[in-house]
Amino acid sequence: MDPVSAIPYGRKTQHAPALKEVHILWITAGLGCDGDSVSITAATQPSIEDVLLGAIPGLPKVHLHNPVLAYENGSEFMAPFHAAARGEMDNFVLVMEGSIPNEKINREGYWAAMGTDPDTHEPITIPQWLDRLAPKALAVVGAGTCATYGGIHAMEGNPTGCMGLADYLGWDWKSKAGLPIVNVPGCPVQPDNFMETLLYLLYQLAGLAPMIPLDAALRPKWLFQRTVHDGCDRAGSYEQALFAKEYGSPNCIVKLGCWGPVVNCNVPKRGWINGVGGCPNVGGICIGCTMPGFPDKFMPFMDEPPGAVLSSNLIKSYGGLIRSLRKLTNSTVNQEPKWRHNRPTLTTGYRR
Repeated sequence: MDPVSAIPYGRKTQHAPALKEVHILWITAGLGCDGDSVSITAATQPSIEDVLLGAIPGLPKVHLHNPVLAYENGSEFMAPFHAAARGEMDNFVLVMEGSIPNEKINREGYWAAMGTDPDTHEPITIPQWLDRLAPKALAVVGAGTCATYGGIHAMEGNPTGCMGLADYLGWDWKSKAGLPIVNVPGCPVQPDNFMETLLYLLYQLAGLAPMIPLDAALRPKWLFQRTVHDGCDRAGSYEQALFAKEYGSPNCIVKLGCWGPVVNCNVPKRGWINGVGGCPNVGGICIGCTMPGFPDKFMPFMDEPPGAVLSSNLIKSYGGLIRSLRKLTNSTVNQEPKWRHNRPTLTTGYRR
């Protein structure tokens, strides 16, 4: 079935949503640091509280099951996960946080697990949870770079063989509602980027939004179409060949190791919390943490990117001319027109 046909746009009105309740089963037990769960607590567009308390019109009732944010524990917390695995929960979204280890390469033991199997009393590994839950989920979302592309844990030389969601399930995988995997990368994920994506999916499940637009890396297009450089406060320095030689400079930091010109990320434009912050905005280099090639293709982090050597040298050839012309124009427009004076004659050019 065509994905758009599975959840038609506008099939239901706001007064009669397609779904009355949706559960979000959030697994944090992959190889990660729980930083993405912590990050979303800072979201404001929307906030997690607005989503869970029903403050946003048109959404179904949302129940969140996240071990970092839950007040339940033990078997009480695990009950919804087991119910969903048994097929007793129809409407749920699966969120994965942390990379997925390859449990097929273990000689004994396991890399990562959550809870125990009620029948065998053995730990349930993360791949087992994905095998049980993903086919039954309305949508599957990767929160953060570890879950989306493997992240730090999947770098060359790692012993776990870990990977991202699309590497495990397949890049062409579709949920039972016909939705592809939705990746929201970031180390950690930018809070509003994740919550905005989740809001879009909830509206889509309610029949109030069209198919979510994703790029080739399964990222929401409206968030990751532009580069860090496009929204960076320092981008104007780049074209004038004004490059920082040390940290603390207000100029472009590409020669200090910033990969911003080629990294798909909106953090400099959006900020981090309430529009404030963002790596280059506060003087930190972009290390490409939203990219599938992270971290291996961006290392060593503090060295000038290979492409920047060529591009910055080319820009130097006309950057000086650009600076001179802009300085001339700036000095001109910083002066008032000559007809603004307090003399007893009118020199504006006005004619009766």
